[in-house]
Amino acid sequence: MSFETPLSLAGPLRMPRQMLADQAYGGHASIHDDAMAEKLGFRAGPIEGPTHFSQFQPLLAKLWGQAWFERGCISAHFLNMVVEGEAVRAFVDIPADGGESTRIWAQKADGTPVLEASASLGNGAGPTLLETRMAALRPAGKLLILEDLKVGMTGVRDERVRMDPDQNMGALYPFSLAQKLAVITESSPWYADPAASPWGRAIIPFEMLSVLLEYTSREAGFPVKGPAVGLFADQEIRLINGPLFVGEEYVLRREIVALAESKRTESYWVKTRVFDSGGTKLVAEMLLNHATLKHSYAGYAGMAQT
Repeated sequence: MSFETPLSLAGPLRMPRQMLADQAYGGHASIHDDAMAEKLGFRAGPIEGPTHFSQFQPLLAKLWGQAWFERGCISAHFLNMVVEGEAVRAFVDIPADGGESTRIWAQKADGTPVLEASASLGNGAGPTLLETRMAALRPAGKLLILEDLKVGMTGVRDERVRMDPDQNMGALYPFSLAQKLAVITESSPWYADPAASPWGRAIIPFEMLSVLLEYTSREAGFPVKGPAVGLFADQEIRLINGPLFVGEEYVLRREIVALAESKRTESYWVKTRVFDSGGTKLVAEMLLNHATLKHSYAGYAGMAQT
């Protein structure tokens, strides 16, 4: 007997940890600081959106096996903030046999949506959620915080990054991989034990790829005015020749691919391409929508009227 009933996988409720309370950029505290978050009208400092990517890993590995860690892509739009102490559950629609793209989402215990996303394997599975969202962007009007940015602008230099187990990841991410692994919602021996990994090397967890790829982001030299408070509104991470390995050096190249605005934010979308240490083999890409809160920039309302 067969059925056409669509089915989904659901993970357990998890309470992800807040590790960015001491984050700083541009010389000031970030939205992840409780006092700054409250000043901007939020209940408390939120957990960073990519933290939730870990909860999808067991579900997507169930669908696509080892290939997920080599060619997987999560393309997410963040909907509502999560603060420490709130429980979150991840869901994955089961695609048809042979399917390499599906819908995934996360929600709080009370049903409040946290993020909506697509997950896919390889490049031939059709448009991702963020590719669809970018195609629908309207041209930005007058930008103030981002007025010096242009689509097509690239970082001023190649950036070299690596993630060692006990390496503090800087002001943006004031913790190490080892500290993250002590509290990560979904642990795996592949993250720390080379002997357990199918690749013979420890791999960087999916949620920590964002940490690695933003580690040197200030080196790009994009002329964003400040101080102003930003957040991640959309993020896509695509493995092409993965996984990425602990202790391996990579070369990053950044490009602004879109500018946008809403009633509350000005946004710039950055494509970060990740190459091997020789700078020739493309191993991963990240698309990140940096949304800057207009009211966090001193005098914004007055300047917008001139």
